[in-house]
Amino acid sequence: MQFQIFFHPHPTEKICLFFHGFTAGPYQFEPLGKALFAAGYNVMIPLQPGHGVAGNFDGDNPPPLPLEREVYQEYAISWLQTAQQLGNQVIVGGLSTGGTLAAWLALEYHQEIAKSLLFSPYLNSKNPIINFVVEVLPIYYEWLNKDNPGNFGYNGFQIPALRLFLDMGEEILDQVQNNPLSPIFIITSENDAVVDRSDLKSLFESVKIKQPKSWYFCFDDFFNIPHTMMTELEGNNYVGLLNTVAKAYLESDITWNQVLEIGNQILQGKIFESAAKDLNLIEKVSPDLSVMLTVIDKKVISLG
Repeated sequence: MQFQIFFHPHPTEKICLFFHGFTAGPYQFEPLGKALFAAGYNVMIPLQPGHGVAGNFDGDNPPPLPLEREVYQEYAISWLQTAQQLGNQVIVGGLSTGGTLAAWLALEYHQEIAKSLLFSPYLNSKNPIINFVVEVLPIYYEWLNKDNPGNFGYNGFQIPALRLFLDMGEEILDQVQNNPLSPIFIITSENDAVVDRSDLKSLFESVKIKQPKSWYFCFDDFFNIPHTMMTELEGNNYVGLLNTVAKAYLESDITWNQVLEIGNQILQGKIFESAAKDLNLIEKVSPDLSVMLTVIDKKVISLG
């Protein structure tokens, strides 16, 4: 499948452009795409370069994934330009390496992107040994979960095809110290065994200085949500909750500190609507935010 689209018969106020994860496909964003379409958004989920090609791929015949970042970057720019013709406010997002690509786009074209949804963007590996392998070894790697019923992509890949995203992630972390980025919402999980959450938090803290309407949310261990968090088949039994949390951000217009203020009011015994009203934020928040505040780590609120 070259891409998935969920379009109304007219341009919409907001249009979402989502990039799927490494070796996967547009199917990853189908649940969120449908949820946002139902809420009035147009949604585009294109297939990334070199992905989705039929063939018997292995170490001797690896899948045709790009080895140059420019291929992905030109692809992202082209789809951004298409999105701008179909909605007034462009929202970009992505999972894992797709999140890395979305973050790069939000950095390079921050004035043209309203918000960014970054689902566990791949900026750095959680395991330093994996980092070493990705940085140094030019080997073919086969996914450990290749037989998972939710795996509809390639079973393996050449390590250099992933290395370019690791390099891109390191540059994003460096450049964001001095350069603006569009407002971001980073969504990750304590059960994510792939990405380094300290780097995600570092990215959030850096962006929040210039874009205070950036948010950060980490699913608790209780939910057991893996890195491949976008679909139930790939291991997330709480896809509806994930979609609600993402929608809360897109349909609210408040800073992270204001999110925490509402949360503090709730911890003191107020209901969500009363807390938002008392803070003069009731017209700026989505009702879905109440769901997110129900499941957020209370330490985040109290220490915020």
